[in-house]
Amino acid sequence: MLKLKDMPPSPRQALDDIALCFVFFTRLPLPVVDFRDRSLAAAIWAAPVAGLAVALIGALVYAIGTWLGLASGLAAALALAATLLATGCMHEDGFSDVADGFGGGRTREKKLEIMRDSRIGAYGACALALSLLVRWSVLSEFAGPAHVFWALIAAHAASRGLFGAFMHLLPAARSDGLSADAGPVSAETAIAGAVLGAVALLTLGFGGAVAALILLGLLFAAFRMLCLSQIGGQTGDTVGALQQFGEIAILLVASVCLS
Repeated sequence: MLKLKDMPPSPRQALDDIALCFVFFTRLPLPVVDFRDRSLAAAIWAAPVAGLAVALIGALVYAIGTWLGLASGLAAALALAATLLATGCMHEDGFSDVADGFGGGRTREKKLEIMRDSRIGAYGACALALSLLVRWSVLSEFAGPAHVFWALIAAHAASRGLFGAFMHLLPAARSDGLSADAGPVSAETAIAGAVLGAVALLTLGFGGAVAALILLGLLFAAFRMLCLSQIGGQTGDTVGALQQFGEIAILLVASVCLS
């Protein structure tokens, strides 16, 4: 039987879920909100909405930069920096931790230990550098603010739409930590988040949305198998790494569809 806090949200609960995702996935200032015992697992469907806000911030910074006459490369760098500030580099941190753990650990226990270590290693540093380089390269090649706007919306919203499905289909790899504390995600919640993310892909056009969906599906399946083989499940770090992979994949599709 589903607990009350995991039931489909009412309109008021939906607003609470959106606020909870803003609080958890961004560093944007928000008034104090009473979440009425609503869990992150139940609210995870709204993660694409938080991604939309991050995308709008990045697109606005890019537009202001180009309006001031900055070169596209510099405007892209500032837009990327704005998205990092908006999220507090939360997903980048998970991405680097996964790279260090999966790359440097020999056993499941050692991988999880490395992932929990706040220090960054060679694998993590290289993975993070490549992630930033690819994203900056794509953003700097767009023709103007409109293309950056559509690409960022698709990338940030759709990549976060994968969270619920990933947490639903994989068990928690450890008994504590962010993912374990969030609790299990229901199938309905996972589907709702995935649908919101898929809708955001329509900013790339129908063909681009289909291509991005196929690529995301392949990426999701491959990363799911990797996490199961490496640590036997998922953690908060792997969820962050999935977002990074998804964002990069969608930006690559956008670079073709919007060029």
